[in-house]
Amino acid sequence: MSVPTVLEKILARKVEEVAERSARVSLAELERLAKAADAPRGFANALIEQAKRKQPAVIAEIKKASPSKGVIREHFVPADIAVSYEKGGATCLSVLTDVDYFQGADAYLQQARGAVSLPVIRKDFMIDPYQIVEARALGADCVLLIVSALDDVKMAELAATAKDVGLDVLVEVHDGDELERALNTLDTPLVGVNNRNLHTFEVSLETTLDLLPRIPRERLAITESGILNRADVELMAINEVYSFLVGEAFMRAEQPGLELQRLFFPEQVKKTVQPLD
Repeated sequence: MSVPTVLEKILARKVEEVAERSARVSLAELERLAKAADAPRGFANALIEQAKRKQPAVIAEIKKASPSKGVIREHFVPADIAVSYEKGGATCLSVLTDVDYFQGADAYLQQARGAVSLPVIRKDFMIDPYQIVEARALGADCVLLIVSALDDVKMAELAATAKDVGLDVLVEVHDGDELERALNTLDTPLVGVNNRNLHTFEVSLETTLDLLPRIPRERLAITESGILNRADVELMAINEVYSFLVGEAFMRAEQPGLELQRLFFPEQVKKTVQPLD
C-alpha cells in the first residue's frame, strides 16, 4: 500500500498512541464508558434528511491546526465555535482530536458536543478498534475511516466495531481505486470524497465531480476540502451534491458561523449570528 510520508508518520504515531492509551485505560473500561455515554444523535440521518430536501448539509469542522498550514486559528474555544456553527445552520460538527499533528484534543469534542444539539464526528486517524470504542465513550456520534490508511480487512473490522457501539461511519476516499474498495467493503451510506491529493496536497473539486458518477444513488456523496466560495457551492449543487465538510474557510473567519451562513445560506445573513467572545 502506497502512502505519503506525512500520512505514514501519522499512522506510525497512532500505533504508539493506541498502545499508550490502552495501557492507561483498558478496553473493558472504555466499553463501560461507551455504554454509559449519551445516546448517539444520528449523524448519518441528519445529513441524509437535509440533502433529500436539496438543502446544504454542512459538516462544520472545528480544527485548530494542520500539518501543512500550522496553526489556523489562534483564538480557539471549541464550545463557542460549536454554538456559532449551530446558529449559522450547520447540520453536523467535525472535531479534530489528533494531538500531535492537528493540535486537537478529546476534550475539544466533548466541549463542542456539550454546547449544542448537533451530531458530531470524531475526526482522527482510526487504525484500531480501541479508538472506535473510545470515540463512543467520548460521546462521538460518528467516526471517520480513511481508505488510504487501512487495508480492507481492517476497514471492515473498524466498521463492525462502530456498528456494535452505535456509531455511524463516514468513509473517506481520494480516488477511484479507493472508492471501489470502500463500496465493496462497507455498507455505510456516507461516502466522503476528499478533494485534497494526499501526495501533493493540491486541491481540486474535479475529484468529487469525476468520482460522482461512480457513487451509487443510495449512498450520500460528501465533498470535502476546497469549498471556499459561493461559486464552489453552486458548482456542487448543479451536480446534485448537497453535502459538504468544510473547515479552513470557517476557521479563518472571525465568526465561523456567520461565514458558514454567507457561504451556504446567503439569504439568511441578515439574521444575527452571535459573535464569539
